[in-house]
Amino acid sequence: MHASTSYNLGFAAAVCVVCAVFVSSSAVSLRDRQEANKALDMQRNVLLAAGLAASEERLSRDEVEARFAPIRQTVIDLRTGEETPDIDPATFDQRVAAADVARSREAPPNNAGLRRIADHALVYELRGVDGELDLVVLPVSGLGLWGILYGFIAVDADVETIRGLTFYEHKETPGLGAEVDNPRWKALWSGRKAFDANAEPAIEVIKGLAAPPRDDPHRVDGLAGATMTGRGVTNLLRFWLSRDGFGPFLDVLRRRREA
Repeated sequence: MHASTSYNLGFAAAVCVVCAVFVSSSAVSLRDRQEANKALDMQRNVLLAAGLAASEERLSRDEVEARFAPIRQTVIDLRTGEETPDIDPATFDQRVAAADVARSREAPPNNAGLRRIADHALVYELRGVDGELDLVVLPVSGLGLWGILYGFIAVDADVETIRGLTFYEHKETPGLGAEVDNPRWKALWSGRKAFDANAEPAIEVIKGLAAPPRDDPHRVDGLAGATMTGRGVTNLLRFWLSRDGFGPFLDVLRRRREA
């Protein structure tokens, strides 16, 4: 009986060791694939915000990479708006940086529910064959109803006209706040104006219906039954378009355009 018990325990221990090795090996072998898929999904969402892909399109990896190829990724210093060439865009993670006290700062009082802000940000620039800026895509985030929304907003070279908006991660209620994913709602953003005449963030999601961009440039239709989510979108966009967010970078773009 004692020998049988020892055998059973030994066999169970061996199985556990083999399974642990298998799981660990699988995790290591899949890590690169997971990171590659994460990067691909991010590229696709940048394309969606920029209007270079449609929500209903089922793009292959090669198609996403081909459309993304003309887009230049660069890391900027949010405090100055200038490029930071010593930080590799391929490895920089703004969300990780924001959680690192050595690479971030406490957020100023804000309505976007943000507590810390990374010192740097990864932005995406699309330029024409002549090298002139066509649009820039900025990462945005802020509190919705149930959690932080993460997305991108694309702004034309005039640093005023919105090309598109998309969210790739959120915890909003299906059928209500989760309508931020609805292509019909996202289509309402194109052509709206992000700033007023004094270059202050003016874009907002209202309660009800807005007129077309030409007649109502700063307002977007609300989400039925999701007032808090709409307010959250307004707050996060106004924060990131302000001096506390991408304001210094957008000023750099304005100066270059006027030069």
